[in-house]
Amino acid sequence: MAMTPEQKWKNSILEYRKKCQKIMKISVSIRYVGVINEYGRTLTGMIKPNIKPLLKAEEVKNEFFIISTLMTLRKVFDKSLGKLDYVVIKHKKVSIIAYQKNKITYYISFERKKKGLNWIIPVLRKIV
Repeated sequence: MAMTPEQKWKNSILEYRKKCQKIMKISVSIRYVGVINEYGRTLTGMIKPNIKPLLKAEEVKNEFFIISTLMTLRKVFDKSLGKLDYVVIKHKKVSIIAYQKNKITYYISFERKKKGLNWIIPVLRKIV
């Protein structure tokens, strides 16, 4: 029996959630892992227990919209520059990796204590 669109959607969200859980286990310095669509809407996400969020709800919406817009607009340069692999954003308090696959962006924030984040990309590729 074929799945309904609603069942397919629920299964997709469940798979994203499982991937977020696996990503969260990669490092103790990960604060948040989330999945956003090409419009900046949160599909699923999880914050590390006992961590106080740095952004308010409206700021999170704006952040995800900015990231999804950045990732979408960069596609214009795929032919000339090659496909975008990932984006690293470093703030004073946290570092962020945005990794996109099939119009879905994995948004991962880290405590700034960790030096260099290139080690995580091969691990992300295996999970995602």
